[in-house]
Amino acid sequence: MSFAAPQRIIAEGDIVILYISINNMHAIEVKKQIMNKHGILVEYTHQTTYGALKVENLIGKEYGGKVELSRGYAYVLQPNPELWTNNLPHRTQILYTPDISMILLQLEAKPGSIIIEAGTGSGSLSHYFLRAIKETGHLYTFDFHESRVEQAKEEFKKHGLGDFVTVQHRDVCSDGFTEELTGVADAVFLDLPAPYLAIGHVVKALKLNGGRFCGFSPCIEQTQATCVELEKNGFLEIQTMEIIQSEHIVKDKHIPVIDLEFVKTKREDDILQTAKDQKKQPGKTKKVLTTIPPPMQPGHSGYLTFATLPPLSMR
Repeated sequence: MSFAAPQRIIAEGDIVILYISINNMHAIEVKKQIMNKHGILVEYTHQTTYGALKVENLIGKEYGGKVELSRGYAYVLQPNPELWTNNLPHRTQILYTPDISMILLQLEAKPGSIIIEAGTGSGSLSHYFLRAIKETGHLYTFDFHESRVEQAKEEFKKHGLGDFVTVQHRDVCSDGFTEELTGVADAVFLDLPAPYLAIGHVVKALKLNGGRFCGFSPCIEQTQATCVELEKNGFLEIQTMEIIQSEHIVKDKHIPVIDLEFVKTKREDDILQTAKDQKKQPGKTKKVLTTIPPPMQPGHSGYLTFATLPPLSMR
């Protein structure tokens, strides 16, 4: 029940995050034994860069507590979607927080929302959707890869989220969404190789009073084709954006101060030399708090296309 609600005590079967540093975390299932490569049950000992942890010892400890490793220590945290995204087992390329935060905002995900997702993948975005819509909402998520579907089902169940999500194996581009989803969705999200092929099915799935759409595509050609199909199918407010996260460093910077009264008395051809001389003199600087742009700009992740389907009476 790791994701379902806040917990104080770690129980057997929980998924926990072993936090060593911001770039060194481990997702662990708390259990006493695991199967080794010879098919024999052995005591579960998890290895880290700071030594070994006997996982059984976590049972009964408090979340947020400090645990000893054989060559150091770590903290045990209850997982949330942000921590899970950084530690989940990758089955596909995943979405990260900058894109996900905009998706949740634009799709107006909230408790009680009915959301359809097509490409479940590794389940990164699914966990954010589920946190936003439970306890009264529901997520219907589809993937055309059967093994991914089975793995996602098992993960959602382990995480205590099984009651709020339905995972199905289906090619929504050719087969659409299931009949019981006709006219029930508040929003639809597509992360597919050819999302434009599913736009007609999206119209059928959204409620008669309209709803929101989002499509994620890494290539502009996919995005252009999707926008064309959205317009053909009566969508309004079609908008494509790219989320680029840029970190600026805040620090003190010392800049030279020129004595303007002294400069006035100098001929123009001496001004540049005067400035250079003052730079060399100690104490002739001023401390200013400023920001420095990053030396490298983060790379492209993908294009997010949003649109609104108006109520049936306005189409």
